[in-house]
Amino acid sequence: MHSPSPQRPRLLSLLPMPSTEFAMAFTSTPRGARLARLFVAHCLDSWGHPHTGHVNETLSLITAELCANAVQHGRVPGRDFHVRLAAEADGGWLRVEVSDTRTERRPATTVPTDPDTESESGRGLLLVAALADDWGVTDRRHGPGKTVWAVVSTALGGRPGAPR
Repeated sequence: MHSPSPQRPRLLSLLPMPSTEFAMAFTSTPRGARLARLFVAHCLDSWGHPHTGHVNETLSLITAELCANAVQHGRVPGRDFHVRLAAEADGGWLRVEVSDTRTERRPATTVPTDPDTESESGRGLLLVAALADDWGVTDRRHGPGKTVWAVVSTALGGRPGAPR
C-alpha cells in the first residue's frame, strides 16, 4: 500500500491560476465532476486557502455536490457543464457557479428540511444550503440552461445572520 505524496501533481503545479477568477468546461461525466472539484481545490490553494483549510474544504464539498447534480440531473448528451470560481476584489467572499444546458430541470431554491428517508437522492442541495452563506439558481449567462451558485465567506464566522 502506498501513501499519497504531500507534493502537488506536477501538471497541476504548472497550471497558471488567475488571481480573481477561474472558469472551465468539464465533460458531463463522474470523472468531469471529480476533475472540477480538484481544479477548484487547486485554485483555492493557489489563492492562499490551503487544501486542509476550512474555506477550501467547504467550497470543494459544495463544488462536488453542484457538479454531481449537473452530471446526474442536468446532463444533455454532447454538452459539457461549466464551473466558475470567483473572488471578490477584497477577497472576503468566494462564489462558485456550476452551469449546465438543461433548462427544464431547475432545482427548487427552498430545500426541504426533512428529506424523505426512503429517497436515494435529494440531500445534495440540503448540504449546499447548510454550508454556503447564500446560494441560488439563475439562468445561464451564455446560452440555454441554468447556473446554480453558492457564496462562502473567507472568514470563519461567515456573514452575520447567515444560516449555518
